[in-house]
Amino acid sequence: MLTQLRIRDFAIVETLDLELATGMTAVTGETGAGKSILVDAIGLLLGDRADSSTIRHGAERADISAVFDLDTLPVARTWLAERDLNGEGECHLRRVIAGNGRSRNYINGVPQPAQALRELGEWLVDIHGQHEHQSLLRREAQRQLLDDYAGNAALVAEVAEHYRTWNRLRQALRDLRQASSERDARLDILRYHLKELAALNLVEGEIAELESEQRRLANASQLIDTGQRLLNQLSESDEGTVADQLSHGLRELDTLSRLDARLTPISELLSAALIQVQEASGELRGYVQALDLDPDHLAGVEQRLTAAHQLARKHRLDAGELPVLQARFEAELDTLEHSETRLDDLQQAVKMARAAYQESADQLSVRRTTAARELSERVSQALAELGMPGGRFAMTLERLDKPTPGGLETVEFQVSANPGQPLRPLAKVASGGELSRISLAIQVITARAARIPTLIFDEVDSGIGGGVAEVVGRQLRTLGGNRQVLCVTHLPQVAAQAHQQLKVEKRTDGETTHTGVQPLATGERITEIARMLGGLELTANTLAHAREMVEKAALSTTEED
Repeated sequence: MLTQLRIRDFAIVETLDLELATGMTAVTGETGAGKSILVDAIGLLLGDRADSSTIRHGAERADISAVFDLDTLPVARTWLAERDLNGEGECHLRRVIAGNGRSRNYINGVPQPAQALRELGEWLVDIHGQHEHQSLLRREAQRQLLDDYAGNAALVAEVAEHYRTWNRLRQALRDLRQASSERDARLDILRYHLKELAALNLVEGEIAELESEQRRLANASQLIDTGQRLLNQLSESDEGTVADQLSHGLRELDTLSRLDARLTPISELLSAALIQVQEASGELRGYVQALDLDPDHLAGVEQRLTAAHQLARKHRLDAGELPVLQARFEAELDTLEHSETRLDDLQQAVKMARAAYQESADQLSVRRTTAARELSERVSQALAELGMPGGRFAMTLERLDKPTPGGLETVEFQVSANPGQPLRPLAKVASGGELSRISLAIQVITARAARIPTLIFDEVDSGIGGGVAEVVGRQLRTLGGNRQVLCVTHLPQVAAQAHQQLKVEKRTDGETTHTGVQPLATGERITEIARMLGGLELTANTLAHAREMVEKAALSTTEED
């Protein structure tokens, strides 16, 4: 729910800081005081189009921010988590509008596009009376509300899962049929390629080994000559080898170290060097003796490398990738050779998946039809209580031509505001007041199933008064029992039903005009409602009437509890 609202230099508001509570909050004030400024500010936080004309005259920018408690909104917490915007149970929205009309938007301090505000706002606030943020006008939201009311969540998820399974199997079947149509030609090609690859019989890593062996064989003569020369220098020459020189030096050091012990470490180093030279000579001797000057062997290696590179060029890949290609061709050949069996199995699987979807979707259709009939009757009754006698509400279910993840029908809210008028889609209801009352009736009936925690009603009392206004107020108060309801109203019958009340006042010093919002204590509420009842001149009768209205509303809530 909305817990805090902060406004700076917006419209005629210079500074405003509000703490908002649960339940029903009435926003009242004289005509022209700017009661709708709060609604407009929240609308901007929810992604409404920004306009520099909303900046207070003389200011450089408008700054609006709000804090939402997400304890009861796991879907909003998930949305934030998926975008690394976690706020530990809270969500901070902020929008700064500059003089050039551009805006900067923030979610939990992170810059975000306005579209992100709109997406998140769909879960946070519903503004009734204006078409913006009016979730009930969206067909998807209408179907969601019906399913929530009917308790269809598990069945809806089951239908969607069956649809995904059926769709995945259908795609696999299409792919297999496409492959089967080209099966014979592809089989011939695969067998031809595999015959070539099998003849070469290249194994993983063999190319690197062949290339290394080719370099060694091609340069065997140089390797032998140079190796033997180095071997002679190290240990096999009759003309003073490195080993002989080290042995001679070691003998001399041994003699000298008897005279000076500090030469002992040097003698040890020379001894280790002699050992290393002798070991290197042995290794080099074995290497030279093992070298092969076999031209036939070299020719065989080069011939195999040439064949591998030619075949690799044919398939446009590196020679080292040929074993992987061979394995892929073998797998494809196996699939095609057994495609008839797989085709039969897949066709059967598609039929079973379609039947499972149909069974679940039919169950969902029955539940939706029953719930739609019940909900239509209850909302129609509520419309009569809200000053729309003869008004009818209907949830129509239209059968779709093909299956969808959401089931086999679309859901549309339709309404007839007056007797004799045909039912029309809710989205085409022209009157903001009628739309507000219709939305109110739906929200009250479905309050326990609804997901959006904060509802704002603007113009909810348009064109009504007297007893109907009191009914509207009671309905809003009832709705505030488990939701946060903000209602902009000019009717005392509605304001008196609120759990708390905010008064919007416009002040001027002759040069500038400012709007402020003041939370009202009980006594101040009675005075404000008396003003709404009787104008500026407050009499004892109007004050007594106002007190009676407030106390009656509080008493009715106590009795209901």
